[in-house]
Amino acid sequence: MENDSQKINDLQKKNQENQRNYMKKREQEEAKAKQLVHSLVVKIDQNPDDYQNYYELATVLVEGKDYEQAEELLMKALGLFEKSPQSVVDLLKYGLGNVYYAAEEYDKAIGIFQNIEDSELKTKAYIMLAQSYMAKGDNKRAMAFALSAQGEAKDDPTVNKMIGDNLLSLGSFNQAGEFYDLVLKASPEDGPANFDRGIVALVNGDNYQDYFEKAKQFDPDYYEKGQQKLQDIEKFLQLNKKSDNQNNDD
Repeated sequence: MENDSQKINDLQKKNQENQRNYMKKREQEEAKAKQLVHSLVVKIDQNPDDYQNYYELATVLVEGKDYEQAEELLMKALGLFEKSPQSVVDLLKYGLGNVYYAAEEYDKAIGIFQNIEDSELKTKAYIMLAQSYMAKGDNKRAMAFALSAQGEAKDDPTVNKMIGDNLLSLGSFNQAGEFYDLVLKASPEDGPANFDRGIVALVNGDNYQDYFEKAKQFDPDYYEKGQQKLQDIEKFLQLNKKSDNQNNDD
Protein backbone atom coordinates (compact mmCIF):
# COMPACT_ATOMS: atom_id res chain seq x y z
CA MET A 1 0.00 0.00 0.00
CA GLU A 2 2.84 2.32 0.91
CA ASN A 3 4.64 1.47 -2.34
CA ASP A 4 1.50 2.26 -4.34
CA SER A 5 1.17 5.63 -2.59
CA GLN A 6 4.82 6.41 -3.36
CA LYS A 7 4.33 5.48 -7.03
CA ILE A 8 1.32 7.81 -7.25
CA ASN A 9 3.31 10.63 -5.64
CA ASP A 10 6.22 10.05 -8.00
CA LEU A 11 3.86 10.02 -10.99
CA GLN A 12 2.21 13.25 -9.86
CA LYS A 13 5.61 14.91 -9.43
CA LYS A 14 6.67 13.74 -12.88
CA ASN A 15 3.45 15.06 -14.44
CA GLN A 16 3.88 18.40 -12.67
CA GLU A 17 7.48 18.63 -13.88
CA ASN A 18 6.42 17.79 -17.45
CA GLN A 19 3.72 20.46 -17.24
CA ARG A 20 6.22 23.04 -15.96
CA ASN A 21 8.67 22.16 -18.74
CA TYR A 22 5.90 22.41 -21.33
CA MET A 23 4.75 25.80 -20.03
CA LYS A 24 8.32 27.06 -19.90
CA LYS A 25 8.96 25.97 -23.48
CA ARG A 26 5.69 27.53 -24.60
CA GLU A 27 6.50 30.81 -22.88
CA GLN A 28 9.92 30.84 -24.52
CA GLU A 29 8.37 30.24 -27.95
CA GLU A 30 5.78 32.96 -27.37
CA ALA A 31 8.48 35.40 -26.25
CA LYS A 32 10.55 34.55 -29.33
CA ALA A 33 7.52 35.05 -31.60
CA LYS A 34 6.71 38.41 -29.97
CA GLN A 35 10.30 39.54 -30.46
CA LEU A 36 10.17 38.48 -34.10
CA VAL A 37 6.88 40.33 -34.63
CA HIS A 38 8.33 43.45 -32.99
CA SER A 39 11.47 43.21 -35.13
CA LEU A 40 9.43 42.95 -38.36
CA VAL A 41 7.13 45.83 -37.33
CA VAL A 42 10.23 47.99 -36.80
CA LYS A 43 11.54 46.95 -40.24
CA ILE A 44 8.24 47.95 -41.85
CA ASP A 45 8.26 51.31 -40.06
CA GLN A 46 11.82 51.95 -41.18
CA ASN A 47 11.31 50.75 -44.74
CA PRO A 48 7.60 50.69 -45.69
CA ASP A 49 8.45 50.06 -49.36
CA ASP A 50 9.86 46.55 -48.74
CA TYR A 51 6.98 44.14 -49.48
CA GLN A 52 8.94 41.14 -48.17
CA ASN A 53 8.66 42.36 -44.57
CA TYR A 54 4.85 42.43 -44.82
CA TYR A 55 4.83 38.87 -46.15
CA GLU A 56 7.19 37.63 -43.43
CA LEU A 57 5.24 39.34 -40.65
CA ALA A 58 1.99 37.82 -41.92
CA THR A 59 3.64 34.39 -41.93
CA VAL A 60 4.70 34.81 -38.29
CA LEU A 61 1.19 35.98 -37.35
CA VAL A 62 -0.31 32.90 -39.02
CA GLU A 63 2.05 30.64 -37.08
CA GLY A 64 0.71 32.32 -33.93
CA LYS A 65 -2.87 31.77 -35.18
CA ASP A 66 -3.48 35.54 -35.33
CA TYR A 67 -5.37 35.24 -38.59
CA GLU A 68 -7.31 38.49 -38.33
CA GLN A 69 -4.19 40.65 -38.01
CA ALA A 70 -2.43 38.69 -40.76
CA GLU A 71 -5.38 39.22 -43.11
CA GLU A 72 -5.55 42.94 -42.27
CA LEU A 73 -1.81 43.36 -42.83
CA LEU A 74 -1.79 41.63 -46.23
CA MET A 75 -4.90 43.48 -47.42
CA LYS A 76 -3.13 46.73 -46.52
CA ALA A 77 0.03 45.56 -48.32
CA LEU A 78 -1.94 44.63 -51.45
CA GLY A 79 -3.30 48.18 -51.50
CA LEU A 80 0.17 49.67 -51.05
CA PHE A 81 1.81 47.51 -53.73
CA GLU A 82 -1.07 47.20 -56.22
CA LYS A 83 1.02 48.84 -58.98
CA SER A 84 4.12 46.71 -58.28
CA PRO A 85 5.30 43.89 -60.59
CA GLN A 86 3.03 40.83 -60.81
CA SER A 87 5.51 38.73 -58.83
CA VAL A 88 5.20 41.10 -55.84
CA VAL A 89 1.39 41.28 -55.95
CA ASP A 90 1.10 37.51 -56.32
CA LEU A 91 3.43 36.81 -53.39
CA LEU A 92 1.19 38.94 -51.17
CA LYS A 93 -1.89 37.17 -52.59
CA TYR A 94 -0.26 33.81 -51.92
CA GLY A 95 0.34 34.89 -48.33
CA LEU A 96 -3.31 35.94 -48.00
CA GLY A 97 -4.44 32.60 -49.42
CA ASN A 98 -2.34 30.85 -46.79
CA VAL A 99 -4.01 32.95 -44.08
CA TYR A 100 -7.45 31.77 -45.22
CA TYR A 101 -6.28 28.17 -45.58
CA ALA A 102 -4.82 28.16 -42.05
CA ALA A 103 -8.07 29.70 -40.74
CA GLU A 104 -10.00 26.89 -42.54
CA GLU A 105 -11.77 29.40 -44.78
CA TYR A 106 -11.16 27.19 -47.79
CA ASP A 107 -13.50 28.89 -50.29
CA LYS A 108 -11.76 32.22 -49.69
CA ALA A 109 -8.36 30.52 -50.02
CA ILE A 110 -9.40 28.92 -53.32
CA GLY A 111 -10.58 32.29 -54.68
CA ILE A 112 -7.16 33.80 -53.93
CA PHE A 113 -4.98 30.93 -55.18
CA GLN A 114 -6.91 30.74 -58.47
CA ASN A 115 -5.91 34.33 -59.26
CA ILE A 116 -2.16 33.88 -58.96
CA GLU A 117 -0.46 34.34 -62.33
CA ASP A 118 3.26 34.52 -61.53
CA SER A 119 4.99 31.51 -63.08
CA GLU A 120 7.26 30.85 -60.10
CA LEU A 121 4.33 30.80 -57.66
CA LYS A 122 1.92 28.92 -59.94
CA THR A 123 3.05 25.45 -58.83
CA LYS A 124 2.78 26.41 -55.15
CA ALA A 125 -0.68 27.82 -55.82
CA TYR A 126 -1.73 24.55 -57.50
CA ILE A 127 -0.52 22.64 -54.44
CA MET A 128 -2.51 24.89 -52.11
CA LEU A 129 -5.59 24.59 -54.34
CA ALA A 130 -5.28 20.81 -54.18
CA GLN A 131 -4.92 20.91 -50.39
CA SER A 132 -7.90 23.28 -50.06
CA TYR A 133 -10.14 21.02 -52.13
CA MET A 134 -8.91 17.99 -50.18
CA ALA A 135 -9.85 19.76 -46.95
CA LYS A 136 -13.34 20.30 -48.43
CA GLY A 137 -13.56 16.60 -49.33
CA ASP A 138 -13.60 17.31 -53.07
CA ASN A 139 -10.99 14.79 -54.18
CA LYS A 140 -11.73 15.03 -57.90
CA ARG A 141 -10.98 18.76 -58.06
CA ALA A 142 -8.03 18.27 -55.69
CA MET A 143 -6.67 15.64 -58.08
CA ALA A 144 -6.90 18.02 -61.05
CA PHE A 145 -4.80 20.67 -59.32
CA ALA A 146 -2.38 18.12 -57.85
CA LEU A 147 -1.74 16.78 -61.36
CA SER A 148 -1.23 20.35 -62.62
CA ALA A 149 1.38 20.84 -59.88
CA GLN A 150 3.02 17.54 -60.77
CA GLY A 151 3.38 18.69 -64.37
CA GLU A 152 5.83 21.32 -63.07
CA ALA A 153 7.37 19.23 -60.26
CA LYS A 154 7.41 15.56 -61.26
CA ASP A 155 9.79 14.41 -58.52
CA ASP A 156 8.37 16.50 -55.67
CA PRO A 157 7.48 14.05 -52.85
CA THR A 158 4.86 16.45 -51.43
CA VAL A 159 3.01 16.62 -54.75
CA ASN A 160 3.25 12.87 -55.40
CA LYS A 161 2.03 12.11 -51.85
CA MET A 162 -0.95 14.39 -52.41
CA ILE A 163 -1.84 12.61 -55.66
CA GLY A 164 -1.50 9.26 -53.91
CA ASP A 165 -3.78 10.43 -51.10
CA ASN A 166 -6.45 11.57 -53.56
CA LEU A 167 -6.27 8.32 -55.52
CA LEU A 168 -6.54 6.38 -52.27
CA SER A 169 -9.65 8.36 -51.28
CA LEU A 170 -11.15 7.70 -54.73
CA GLY A 171 -10.48 3.95 -54.39
CA SER A 172 -7.84 3.80 -57.16
CA PHE A 173 -5.45 1.70 -55.06
CA ASN A 174 -3.04 0.51 -57.74
CA GLN A 175 -2.48 4.03 -59.08
CA ALA A 176 -2.13 5.36 -55.51
CA GLY A 177 0.58 2.76 -54.90
CA GLU A 178 2.53 3.98 -57.93
CA PHE A 179 2.65 7.53 -56.58
CA TYR A 180 3.53 6.39 -53.03
CA ASP A 181 6.39 4.40 -54.60
CA LEU A 182 7.65 7.64 -56.21
CA VAL A 183 7.53 9.34 -52.80
CA LEU A 184 9.41 6.49 -51.13
CA LYS A 185 12.01 6.44 -53.89
CA ALA A 186 12.80 10.08 -53.10
CA SER A 187 12.15 9.89 -49.33
CA PRO A 188 12.33 6.28 -48.06
CA GLU A 189 11.96 7.45 -44.45
CA ASP A 190 8.63 9.20 -45.08
CA GLY A 191 6.41 7.71 -42.35
CA PRO A 192 2.99 8.73 -43.77
CA ALA A 193 3.89 7.52 -47.27
CA ASN A 194 5.03 4.16 -45.84
CA PHE A 195 1.78 3.81 -43.89
CA ASP A 196 -0.46 4.64 -46.85
CA ARG A 197 1.61 2.40 -49.15
CA GLY A 198 1.01 -0.34 -46.58
CA ILE A 199 -2.75 0.21 -46.90
CA VAL A 200 -2.47 -0.21 -50.68
CA ALA A 201 -0.48 -3.42 -50.17
CA LEU A 202 -3.07 -4.70 -47.68
CA VAL A 203 -5.94 -4.05 -50.12
CA ASN A 204 -4.03 -5.74 -52.95
CA GLY A 205 -3.17 -8.77 -50.83
CA ASP A 206 0.56 -7.99 -50.93
CA ASN A 207 3.09 -7.97 -48.11
CA TYR A 208 2.26 -4.88 -46.04
CA GLN A 209 3.98 -5.42 -42.69
CA ASP A 210 7.31 -3.87 -43.75
CA TYR A 211 5.55 -0.63 -44.72
CA PHE A 212 3.69 -0.41 -41.40
CA GLU A 213 6.84 -1.16 -39.40
CA LYS A 214 8.68 1.66 -41.18
CA ALA A 215 5.72 4.00 -40.67
CA LYS A 216 5.74 3.23 -36.95
CA GLN A 217 9.49 3.81 -36.80
CA PHE A 218 9.63 7.06 -38.79
CA ASP A 219 6.35 8.72 -37.76
CA PRO A 220 4.74 7.01 -34.72
CA ASP A 221 2.10 9.77 -34.37
CA TYR A 222 0.85 9.29 -37.94
CA TYR A 223 0.92 5.53 -37.42
CA GLU A 224 -1.26 5.80 -34.30
CA LYS A 225 -3.70 8.24 -35.93
CA GLY A 226 -3.98 5.91 -38.93
CA GLN A 227 -5.15 2.92 -36.91
CA GLN A 228 -8.83 3.85 -37.33
CA LYS A 229 -8.36 4.14 -41.10
CA LEU A 230 -6.65 0.76 -41.06
CA GLN A 231 -9.47 -0.86 -39.07
CA ASP A 232 -12.09 0.60 -41.44
CA ILE A 233 -10.28 -0.82 -44.47
CA GLU A 234 -9.86 -4.24 -42.82
CA LYS A 235 -13.62 -4.31 -42.09
CA PHE A 236 -14.34 -3.29 -45.69
CA LEU A 237 -12.13 -6.12 -47.00
CA GLN A 238 -13.78 -8.65 -44.67
CA LEU A 239 -17.28 -7.58 -45.80
CA ASN A 240 -16.25 -7.84 -49.46
CA LYS A 241 -14.79 -11.30 -48.86
CA LYS A 242 -17.96 -12.40 -47.07
CA SER A 243 -20.10 -11.02 -49.91
CA ASP A 244 -17.97 -12.79 -52.54
CA ASN A 245 -18.25 -16.09 -50.65
CA GLN A 246 -22.04 -15.76 -50.44
CA ASN A 247 -22.26 -15.03 -54.18
CA ASN A 248 -20.12 -18.08 -54.93
CA ASP A 249 -22.35 -20.26 -52.74
CA ASP A 250 -25.43 -19.01 -54.60
